[in-house]
Amino acid sequence: MSRALLEFLASVVPEANIRQQEPMSEHTTFRVGGPAEVFVTVDDREQLEKVIRYLNLTGWPYFLLGNGSNLLVGDKGYRGVVIRLGRAFENVKMEGNRLTCGAAVSLAKAARTAMENGFSGLEFASGIPGSVGGGVRMNAGAYGGELGNLVETVLVMAKDGSLMELDNDTMEFGYRKSVLKDRPYAVLEVTMKLQEGNREEILARMNDFAARRRQKQPLEYASAGSTFKRPEGYYAGKLIMDAGLRGMRIGGARVSDKHCGFIINDGTATAADIAELIEEVSETVKEKFGVRLEPEVIFLGDF
Repeated sequence: MSRALLEFLASVVPEANIRQQEPMSEHTTFRVGGPAEVFVTVDDREQLEKVIRYLNLTGWPYFLLGNGSNLLVGDKGYRGVVIRLGRAFENVKMEGNRLTCGAAVSLAKAARTAMENGFSGLEFASGIPGSVGGGVRMNAGAYGGELGNLVETVLVMAKDGSLMELDNDTMEFGYRKSVLKDRPYAVLEVTMKLQEGNREEILARMNDFAARRRQKQPLEYASAGSTFKRPEGYYAGKLIMDAGLRGMRIGGARVSDKHCGFIINDGTATAADIAELIEEVSETVKEKFGVRLEPEVIFLGDF
């Protein structure tokens, strides 16, 4: 580990915010993953700007972590810097029908805030275990709703530390993607436009979605939610089931019996088990039906 890097980080953030060899299994919903070489929490925009500028100038690889809900980190870990957004990125503000959230706000908290203020549109997101920043980057959605239908503006930071405000058109939202998937921008803040509604009715929809999730999804196991994107004209879970892969296992990784679109960690899986099973499922479905399943999961580090 570079002493210069550690000394620089210590000059920018409190020493308590810097960890070496931090196990990423503690920061992903799959509950697997080896250590990040350096794990740093930045408390505000000024700290983030200094850290990002330094890492880009010196060539250090880095990854901006959300809630780790769509991430598979290799068993050998990540040779670089994982950045987690801290306190200043957890603010939520409602002004009229506009909800502004810091990137580190959970989607569940954003949905709850909208409901408590009597505004509708985010009910679908109440059970998605991700952050607003990560959700916007991948245009998270469920039950017919997508963040891209609500977002007005996204405040981002470029590699040189400069700030830009991207409007909905510039974000180029599509199915599980946005312009940010291919741009090295850090999401700082998101403003969404919602519709006024009845608080009790909004809460009832949220409760209904939660009940459906409990009934149909393997929430009792560690996973990254739906493992694969929905291929056009098909459903990933049905293709996997029809391919005879329900319950298929590699090590501690298994295709869920409850919902074949989920690959779960039974508590003993390694990242390599999960990655191998994802590939095996994708290959089998391709052989049987000619459809290539594309993972929603981001792969990070060495497996």
